[in-house]
Amino acid sequence: MSNQKKRSYNSQGRLLQAEQTRNRILESARGLFQAEGFECVTIEKIAQAADVSGPTIYALFQSKRGVLRALMDEALPSDQYKALMEEVAKDKPAKERLMLAAKIARQMYDAEREQMNIFQSASVLAPEFKELEKEREHRRYKRLDETVNLMAKEKSFIEGLSKSKAHDILWSCTGRDLYRMLVIERGWSSAEYEKWLAQILIQSLIGI
Repeated sequence: MSNQKKRSYNSQGRLLQAEQTRNRILESARGLFQAEGFECVTIEKIAQAADVSGPTIYALFQSKRGVLRALMDEALPSDQYKALMEEVAKDKPAKERLMLAAKIARQMYDAEREQMNIFQSASVLAPEFKELEKEREHRRYKRLDETVNLMAKEKSFIEGLSKSKAHDILWSCTGRDLYRMLVIERGWSSAEYEKWLAQILIQSLIGI
């Protein structure tokens, strides 16, 4: 085996090991956050549960907040999220775009569901979580730009509804709180939530 092949093999092995370590840390952190609450869990506890050193966690995530950010961002598998975003970019009628927005919201929050109690308790007990949530919601708002811009270009919105207000409506209706209240608190099925959300978006934005 050539030196180049050995280096490539070793490099791939290290990457796989690093990914496995990262996943083990996240799984351990998720379990601890659920069992003990965000505030009661330390980096040292996560390290012990994941069988790694504290510095390894700091190197990968910088802080406990960084661990929580990773849990939030990776609830929905990246390949599934990428497929949904590719659908957003496709040419389709405004009604279908809004139905897709409802589908994306459902899939994201279904994936997060097991962790919502962590996020909720963290938001109450940990002030830094509010900054993290604000940052995440800003990203979510920006990700809706493409849908809103395409619909505005196509003049799909109800007469008199500005692009800015349409953006605000789409962002607020597809937020986590509505899912939590209807699906988790009131016991709606995910399918009922998605169907209702699509209807609300269609009625509010394009008036069909």
